[in-house]
Amino acid sequence: MNSAPRPVVLSGIQPSGHLTLGNYLGAIKNWLPLYREYDCYYMLVDLHAITVRQDPAALRERCYEFLALYIACGLDPSNNVLFVQSHVGGHARLAWVLNCYTQMGELSRMTQFKDKSQKNADNINAGLFDYPVLMAADILLYDSAQVPVGDDQKQHLELTRDVAIRFNNLYGTPERPVFRVPEPMIPPVGARIMGLQDPTAKMSKSDDAVTNALYLLDPPDIITRKIKRAVTDMDNTVRYAPAEKPGVSNLLSILSATGGESIAALEARFAGQGYGAFKSAVAEAVVECLKPVQARYHEIREDRDELRRILRDGAVRAAVRADATLRRVHDVLGFIPE
Repeated sequence: MNSAPRPVVLSGIQPSGHLTLGNYLGAIKNWLPLYREYDCYYMLVDLHAITVRQDPAALRERCYEFLALYIACGLDPSNNVLFVQSHVGGHARLAWVLNCYTQMGELSRMTQFKDKSQKNADNINAGLFDYPVLMAADILLYDSAQVPVGDDQKQHLELTRDVAIRFNNLYGTPERPVFRVPEPMIPPVGARIMGLQDPTAKMSKSDDAVTNALYLLDPPDIITRKIKRAVTDMDNTVRYAPAEKPGVSNLLSILSATGGESIAALEARFAGQGYGAFKSAVAEAVVECLKPVQARYHEIREDRDELRRILRDGAVRAAVRADATLRRVHDVLGFIPE
């Protein structure tokens, strides 16, 4: 009997804004089958969220909303560890240790810090600068073998790897490293969903323009209206060409991902029909795709006691692995055992 521990996959979403179709197709849907091969940990990164000022009541409600949507999208709490980052003290404790092994110059080169500093010029706090170290702690705390990352987080994962290797070289051996060095888990090609009004940028759950995103809880009439108003072009030809026709290409990606038909087949199906029929088909496919998600969400959202139970159970399960890592780190640093 093979008793070797299964590899770990870890991912998290910041509870800000509202979950979008892009979050579902680009991330959550890809997580669903992973539990068969991995121990899966999916968290709501509320500690990361407070680098930007949050309304406390709204933050709490979004955490419940996101958890309910995780489950409604198919993440079974019995097969996946679902938890809130702040419920596991090891995240903050390991982040402090890693701060002492991360260089200021490394953090200064993070492009996301530069972007967020421009957007939050009146609140460029130390947490915003230090965000990648907490992310490194999130990943290393669970001995994560693979981390699903998008383009915007690749630089942070590289920093995580650099810090882990640095720490291992100081305190570990090739046979017994302190940290497992994680690898990126690249989402399947075509899972990147762009904005409806700006199809050159990824669909964002925190976009200021609500017409740019399709939210998982948008009613059918809102979904239809947003898609019919989506940016296309004057060519009136349904053809996949991201550089020339980013809007149409994005709608083709959405229709393919929600309806299951290949982009080539969709191009053939809508040849000569123009954008009206095409957009109607996209809207119908998205509505049908989200119908079971929304129905399940409304079944479980109001049962706060059950959601709290799931989070408590998830935190206990997460802490078992997190505490083991923290004890290992404290031991090599010479800290007195608790």
